[in-house]
Amino acid sequence: MPKAATSKAAPSKVRLSALDAHWRAANYLAVGQIYLKSNPLLTEPLRPEHIKPRLLGHWGTSPGLNLVHTHLNRVIKERDLAALCIWGPGHGGPAVLANSWLEGAYTETYPDVSRDAAGMEHLFRQFSFPGGVPSHVAPETPGSIHEGGELGYSLAHAYGAAFDNPHLLVACVIGDGEAETGPLAGSWHSNKFLDPVHDGAVLPILHLNGYKIANPTVLSRLPKAELDALLRGYGHEALYVEGDEPRQVHRAMARALDTCLDRIVQIKAKAATAKERPRWPMIVLRTPKGWTGPKTVDGDPVEGTWRSHQVPLSGVRENPEHLRQLEDWLRSYRPQELFDAGGRPFPDVLDCVPDGDRRLGATPHANGGLLTRTLPIRPLEDFAVAVDKPGTTLHEPTRVLGGLLAAVMADTAGRRDFRVVGPDETESNRLQALLSVTGKAWQAGTLPTDEHLARDGRVMEVLSEHLCQGWLEGYLLTGRHGLFSSYEAFVHIVDSMVNQHIKWLRTARQLAWRAPIPSLNYLLTSHVWRQDHNGFSHQDPGFVDHVLNKSPEVVRVYLPPDANTLLSVAEHALHSKDYVNVIVAGKQPCFDWLSLEEARAHCARGAGIWEWAGNETTDREPDVVLACAGDVPTQEVLAAAALLREHLPELAVRVVNVVDIARLMPREEHPHGMADFAYDALFTADKPVIFAYHGYPWLIHRLAYRRTGHAQLHVRGYKESGTTTTPFDMVVRNDLDRYRLVMDVIDRVPGLAVRAAGVRQAMADTRTRHHAWIREHGTDLPEVASWSWPH
Repeated sequence: MPKAATSKAAPSKVRLSALDAHWRAANYLAVGQIYLKSNPLLTEPLRPEHIKPRLLGHWGTSPGLNLVHTHLNRVIKERDLAALCIWGPGHGGPAVLANSWLEGAYTETYPDVSRDAAGMEHLFRQFSFPGGVPSHVAPETPGSIHEGGELGYSLAHAYGAAFDNPHLLVACVIGDGEAETGPLAGSWHSNKFLDPVHDGAVLPILHLNGYKIANPTVLSRLPKAELDALLRGYGHEALYVEGDEPRQVHRAMARALDTCLDRIVQIKAKAATAKERPRWPMIVLRTPKGWTGPKTVDGDPVEGTWRSHQVPLSGVRENPEHLRQLEDWLRSYRPQELFDAGGRPFPDVLDCVPDGDRRLGATPHANGGLLTRTLPIRPLEDFAVAVDKPGTTLHEPTRVLGGLLAAVMADTAGRRDFRVVGPDETESNRLQALLSVTGKAWQAGTLPTDEHLARDGRVMEVLSEHLCQGWLEGYLLTGRHGLFSSYEAFVHIVDSMVNQHIKWLRTARQLAWRAPIPSLNYLLTSHVWRQDHNGFSHQDPGFVDHVLNKSPEVVRVYLPPDANTLLSVAEHALHSKDYVNVIVAGKQPCFDWLSLEEARAHCARGAGIWEWAGNETTDREPDVVLACAGDVPTQEVLAAAALLREHLPELAVRVVNVVDIARLMPREEHPHGMADFAYDALFTADKPVIFAYHGYPWLIHRLAYRRTGHAQLHVRGYKESGTTTTPFDMVVRNDLDRYRLVMDVIDRVPGLAVRAAGVRQAMADTRTRHHAWIREHGTDLPEVASWSWPH
């Protein structure tokens, strides 16, 4: 933000003319991208062969976006602002690409798209064309951090970008269609978390052009008084820019932007001593949809209606009248006044454009990896739990992790580039050590009974998973680090958002000019097997299934079985870049199985044999493999192994624990996948494998279906059988318990069914006794509740 502000008078007629020239040039380029594959400067009459065979793109929102971009250029240049813009309206790609090309940032990023006639033709031809660029604002677009395809997330991304960026202005254009979504409606409350001292400023620009694809938009039809009351209720003071006469709109937009920026500077100047939360300015821009385009087509009104949403003239190659209208439309921008004979923009067209990295298409904040600093993480020895013998002590894994996160928070206090977000669950998820270092961000009113609230806090809690996700995405995309802690069942709320982020990362990884950004890290706890008290509604482990459907280059899923493996996995995830890391770990007391040294080695392998847990010998292959992934499944497998050792000591049992679930996939399908020989060495090629898995059992089958021994693989996991019950009853209900696993071994190892029939019957009887016991006593069987690994 500027150090000081002086109120700007409305631009002179000369400056207004230059702004209008830039806006017309951007509009011309936006139309050209939708329609033309050649003849970019209209040096000859338009003919059908100049038109693309498939017309794709969105015109309706483009003139408004071009207007905003033009005017942001002016204030950025005049005030020497560090600025970023989030382009919320859906497929606004033609506008943002046009402006990036005009300012030169596009050519710097893609030298083959030069800023001349040849480059203009390339720009036009590549748009929504095979081998070209998408029709929306995408990773390929310089200056963007926000995927324009799915609506609802622009404002949350804007605030995420502004947190801990005190000198950054984040403008956010919100389409009125987008404003109808739940995530966007919730995002207006982000200003209650924005600290004027340590954070930047967000300038929302609500673009009311009246229509979505085929219907009017809600906010555009509200009476102005009602809309203003709504926005004031959200904590904003709205300035209105309305009209369809270009000069009048230019003048009003210039005044509104100057007024908003002056007020932002005043807010930040008084922030340190302010007693109340400021009322932040915003702009409501009301212009016709498809402004400056065809007013009517085939006798139907187009400009200012839903008909201008995509391609107003759809029959240009076949319909001579449509072709004539398109040429008239393009020539209405007077391209001969905007570009010289070589296709280069005239100097007055570029008069408002800032220099260097002040340009919106060149800001390093939109290529956040350029700004990323290595996250300081202290040695894990400072936080690890001592494990002399496996399975004799218990710790809450996430509480142990909380110590590590608190140290990271403390060590980034000066630079402020690490945040933890979650929906009101930091303490519930045993991460309260964080609150000894920083408070919970909060700018609204407080009461004497409140705890841990702080204006400068870097733990962020709001009961909206959408906001948590959007804030963190914006934070990461601008180069900072963070972690999202959530109850496992409810992280599904952001399924679609993480899908978009994964797609962004996959595409960005293929662009050499985009620097890698810190990974999006999920900690999923309060998980399915320890939601016995909350019941069926809180029991859903399916987020892992959703994520593993996505790009293997990007997604990673870890199920650490104890506190030290959680530390090792978390250290790796927090240091990583360009991934989505999903870590599933419990918050309830859990047995400590591995020392820190053992945990590091095991996590590096991703899957391995726990020799101390089995009883196989070097001179014979195992008769059966007991595999596990997840903390509760690991405990049940080890308890089953102990029962087999007691009742069937002659049986050779191998215990395999899987931390990195992608290790089960073939190497050709995932970078972490095992080669077939390695998989067979671990699980055998022909012996029964009883696999106790944290989530839905069919996922393991899907990952391993191509393996040699898949026919011998039997998976137990969550089967949608849940309720409010005891912890052990949850595993019994889903046939994941130790007794059922022993029965599975007896059923599947050749020759055991008859020889071990008595053992099987004893296991079944214990399950029956369990059901009667919990209904009488309300607690688990004593031998279950007091179990520990036998030594």
